[in-house]
Amino acid sequence: MDFTTDFGAAAREHLRLIEDRNAATLDEVAGRLLDVVRAGRLVHTAAAGHSLAAVLETFYRAGGLACVRPLFHPGLLPLHGAQASTQLERVPGLAATLVAQAQVRPGDAGIVFSNSGVNAFPVEMADELRKRGAYVVAVSSRPHMDSAPARSFAKLGELADAVLDTAIPPGDAVVPTPSGTTAALSTLCSTYLWNLLLVRLTALAGDIPLWQSSNLPGGDAANEGFLGHYRTRVPML
Repeated sequence: MDFTTDFGAAAREHLRLIEDRNAATLDEVAGRLLDVVRAGRLVHTAAAGHSLAAVLETFYRAGGLACVRPLFHPGLLPLHGAQASTQLERVPGLAATLVAQAQVRPGDAGIVFSNSGVNAFPVEMADELRKRGAYVVAVSSRPHMDSAPARSFAKLGELADAVLDTAIPPGDAVVPTPSGTTAALSTLCSTYLWNLLLVRLTALAGDIPLWQSSNLPGGDAANEGFLGHYRTRVPML
């Protein structure tokens, strides 16, 4: 796919490609998420670095699932220190602490966003979630994951129950320029796949706990019940 001549058209074509390529997996994951919702369990979402943009999309978002708990440490966010966040993603042990704090249980689900799928944090996160009986979904680029050297005992796709493939070329950015390569795709593709899941989930279930926009009439009142119900298990609410 040539992103250099018309980036907008190529990006839209890439979104169609990943929607088609992941169709069966999206159906499978939506069905498993429905089981989580109906059982009153939680969907735990995790990432590091710029993949945290996808986690933000899953949490307390207008139209989003109310039963989502991010597994998050401020040091993983580039805004708290750009280079430090890159280093922390490679440090072993953090994922186990966050999973333990969240009291992940059998019947929960975990969605781990990582474009490369090779650093310690996302790999250990998937492993810790599985150890506690959660259904684990990776959102990652198989081309990048396959070509990058592992920085942990496995790669993310090897530990997940399902992989949603963003199909992004290694390196994330796709448009070469004299100054370097620009136009990263991972945020666009990851949030697109998440919203495809939400649409499938609502088609299966009809009535599920969805946040309403607090900037619309009645939004705050509609959300109040979810805040009261989930705050004990999702303290960041």
